[in-house]
Amino acid sequence: MGSIEKLEADVELKSESIKVWGAVKDSPNFFPKAMPHHYKSIEIVEGADHVVGSVRLVTYADGNPIKTTKEKIDVVDDEKKTLAYSVVDGEGITHYKSFKAQVVVEEKGEGSLVKWTCEYEKIKEDEELPISPENLKEFAIATFKELDDFLLKAN
Repeated sequence: MGSIEKLEADVELKSESIKVWGAVKDSPNFFPKAMPHHYKSIEIVEGADHVVGSVRLVTYADGNPIKTTKEKIDVVDDEKKTLAYSVVDGEGITHYKSFKAQVVVEEKGEGSLVKWTCEYEKIKEDEELPISPENLKEFAIATFKELDDFLLKAN
């Protein structure tokens, strides 16, 4: 039986937490506009936007080793500025029994702090993965930094 592993990243941003939270919560609209070189589209395919239990289809830009993932929204908490989801289908899950991620946006001085966490369990404990959890962590960090740049330019 595999074990659940965890990765965390804290990303300091210059944008206000309320703006970052708005963009994270509304990622189907913001992410493809802010980072078209990473995201082709994010569509709600079951349920409604910003609703727990909804499923979104993330289509990544050409050149990304993952083409699509389906993510089920597990938590949307405006008060705690928290969004959590589970990857339920797509190339991103083929080597995992489970893969869950959480994004928490906190105020930090005049800017914000994004706390990204993922918990995953590999299907095969010793398998070398085509896309490692560390690569996914680096992708998440880059995503939030680029989102910050987009939000700062929008002001």
